[in-house]
Amino acid sequence: MTIRWLVLVVRVPAQPSRHRVAVWRELRRVGALPLGQGTWAVPDVPGFAGGVARVLELAQGGGGEVVVLDAAGRDEHDATRLRELFTAERTEEWSEFLADCGKFDAEIDKEIRNRKLTMAELEEEEQSLERLRRWHRDLKARDVFGAPEAAEAARQLEHCTARLAEYTDRVFQALHQM
Repeated sequence: MTIRWLVLVVRVPAQPSRHRVAVWRELRRVGALPLGQGTWAVPDVPGFAGGVARVLELAQGGGGEVVVLDAAGRDEHDATRLRELFTAERTEEWSEFLADCGKFDAEIDKEIRNRKLTMAELEEEEQSLERLRRWHRDLKARDVFGAPEAAEAARQLEHCTARLAEYTDRVFQALHQM
């Protein structure tokens, strides 16, 4: 499968720095692959169009510019290397996501162990799970080549959902005993 890429050459004045930071954050948020100083790449697929448009808007709003180039690997080796670099970035993100799933699981264990079975705590854990769900959705949208960790991340999110259901049952049991 030959994939086309958009290469973004970004130039934003150093001052005020908030504009450069905003552009950098948006590039990171959309999952752009850093290629070098001010140069980023994203697969040329619809899921990245909104992020690219936002980068253009932010750069122009800060007095900068973005030159967008259509690209492909010169040969199969280059195309494969770009895919590998992009997938490595997603692998790092999935690993971080999996670590946070582990923290969520540990937090549920701690609350059960400490018998902290309150509505306030339940709401906090529901918010944590919702954050994981949003993060998973965003990562999945960026992971156009399917990093191997994605399947484990889906399983861990299901596990976290089941753990919250278990915790919810315990909270309601505790509240009804009062």
